[in-house]
Amino acid sequence: MNKAVFAGLALTVAGVTAQAHHSFAMFDQTQRITVKGTVAEFQWTNPHAFIQMDVAGADGKAETWHIELNSPNNLKRQGWKSTSVKPGDKITLITNPLRDMSDHKGGLFVSLTLADGTVLGEASFSGVTGPINVPVLPPAPGAK
Repeated sequence: MNKAVFAGLALTVAGVTAQAHHSFAMFDQTQRITVKGTVAEFQWTNPHAFIQMDVAGADGKAETWHIELNSPNNLKRQGWKSTSVKPGDKITLITNPLRDMSDHKGGLFVSLTLADGTVLGEASFSGVTGPINVPVLPPAPGAK
């Protein structure tokens, strides 16, 4: 009986965990757009870092764009630091835009270029042949 209860509980917890992560379906990953603006806020938080940036709209008024990035752990593997981007930084950002921007502007991070020409993101890892989210482990001692 105890094994059955434990198995049921384990399946319930696994189901809840599987439902916890959201989909990226809200982003149009077939499109890439470039936006230029000023960083208003950089959040180095789990499960995803975020950039809020002010971008001049068609009418000249500032629009706040909300950009979702990878997790801080994965960003660190790509060379980022919590201080890589700061409020006030002028950036050029490439993003997969939201499919529906009627309520607010935003997208999924692809890469950004700082005013000094420093590139952060996918473009800075063009020579990487495997996924950048997976650490490359050194070979085991004695391995060929």
